[in-house]
Amino acid sequence: MHNHSHVHKHEKNNSYKLTAVLLLTAGYMVAEFLGGLFTNSLALLADSGHMLSDVAALGLSLFAIWLSLKPASPEKTYGYYRTEIIAAFINGITLVGIAFYIIWEAYTRFMFPQHVKAPVMIAIAVGGLLINIMGAVILHRSSKENLNIHGAFLHIIGDLLGSIGAIIAGVCILFWNFYLADPIISIIIALLVLYSAINLINEAANVLLEASPSHISVSVIEQSIRDLPDVINLHDLHVWSISSNNIALSVHIVATESDSHKILCEVDEMLNEKFGIKHVTIQLEPEGFHESGCKF
Repeated sequence: MHNHSHVHKHEKNNSYKLTAVLLLTAGYMVAEFLGGLFTNSLALLADSGHMLSDVAALGLSLFAIWLSLKPASPEKTYGYYRTEIIAAFINGITLVGIAFYIIWEAYTRFMFPQHVKAPVMIAIAVGGLLINIMGAVILHRSSKENLNIHGAFLHIIGDLLGSIGAIIAGVCILFWNFYLADPIISIIIALLVLYSAINLINEAANVLLEASPSHISVSVIEQSIRDLPDVINLHDLHVWSISSNNIALSVHIVATESDSHKILCEVDEMLNEKFGIKHVTIQLEPEGFHESGCKF
């Protein structure tokens, strides 16, 4: 019960952070889009388009948190924790789409270079950079603990890179009239966003496929259980993620004819303290049970 209420408190705190970043991002997105139209800058327009995806991503992340706070039901015994993973997966897919769109737009600018109003472009990009830094600072800590927040954080980082790129492109245009800097910087930003998106998709897909968490070694867990007193053998060890910070484990343990309560407590405490695994299902078996099965 304590752990469940702690998770709820943690998720509510994340929702407050996401709401603050959503308001900041949505407000500046409009300004950057209008600025991109006024200056004819692809870098600014690309960044405002990315900000639009951020608004959608942040909204999706907020919705996922709201769903995850709903209690479990007989039909959904784990509750709605997986919604955060689905949101992260969708965010990753949208990032890929945005990256390819920016690359395509940059390609057309290579073919047909266009005039850009550099001073205004730089001023708007600096404003966008400040907004993105604020958003990144707000989400940074939570992004390390929650895959859903991590997806939203990557959107913000992509915007931050976009603002930096727009500033660099603006400087190149202002001082050297190098108008190709606009599409060149846009492509570099798009490739960085694409790299982050693919990593996010892989992480989310691993959770959805119930793969073992990347930071946990199943072989180390197995050896740690074997090293406990009264444990003779084990089999059917499974480790998977219910959500980004909720790991589950199930195992069949062949134990001596000893105090079953004592063995269960030893295994449970070791898994919690050493690996941070709190959702544990253990089946204790006498020697030979796995081979012979139940015979009546």
